[in-house]
Amino acid sequence: MDNETKHPGTKSVGWSLVQAARLHRSRTGDKLSDLGLFAGQEQVLQALAMSGPMTMGDLATMLRVRPPTASKTISRLSALKLVERHTEAGDARIVRVKLTKEGKRKAEAINSLWDEVEAELLADFDNKDRKRLRKLLRKAAKNLAGLTGADQTGFEADDELEESGALEEPLAANA
Repeated sequence: MDNETKHPGTKSVGWSLVQAARLHRSRTGDKLSDLGLFAGQEQVLQALAMSGPMTMGDLATMLRVRPPTASKTISRLSALKLVERHTEAGDARIVRVKLTKEGKRKAEAINSLWDEVEAELLADFDNKDRKRLRKLLRKAAKNLAGLTGADQTGFEADDELEESGALEEPLAANA
């Protein structure tokens, strides 16, 4: 391939990251469609499965999206009967969201799907490369979160857990 047919961003880390992210999202989207879901909805279901009922604001913060984005996704998931919304007793402005039984089942299926795509993504990586990539991506995300005003919590905690050995290597058998 000569220089005229190469994309000008091929030496850019950002360009490579965008390409990997697009392909990951596409692959995940293909698998999610089998569950009747769209890309992005799985993150909401996973967050609620992991943390339990949450306010809309807490959910938006956890997902690092704006509250209207979280609200729109919750409306769609509510129409699918995967989540329920309830106003807080004493303050109707506070809305809590939780998974329905069907939402919990979908969240379990999503975890399996996510593991499959992760195994495909990292098929040729050994555990050391996987750990290093995860750490570098968290560091890059933290850099941008600081500049964009997004929530920066969670990045250091993950590093500390990883260094203590508390984070497991779910794909260790595949390495």
